[in-house]
Amino acid sequence: MDGQPPVVVQPPASDGGRLVTIRGEDKGVAYSLFDVLDLVHREGLPTADTAVDDTELIEWRGGGPYDWAGGPPEEA
Repeated sequence: MDGQPPVVVQPPASDGGRLVTIRGEDKGVAYSLFDVLDLVHREGLPTADTAVDDTELIEWRGGGPYDWAGGPPEEA
């Protein structure tokens, strides 16, 4: 491993979504902490409450796990 956590959560976009990359692959856009944990769980990584603060597991860019701007796009 190159020292970077396997999960990287990008800063919030204008719609509040945050791109989640796991092991170098884009896995989806999260609109809440629950979404991030769901994506992490699907990849077989630990999702305990303490995982969100584990800097060896998740790198939060542009804000931490409780920083979400906006919200999901509205349905048309």
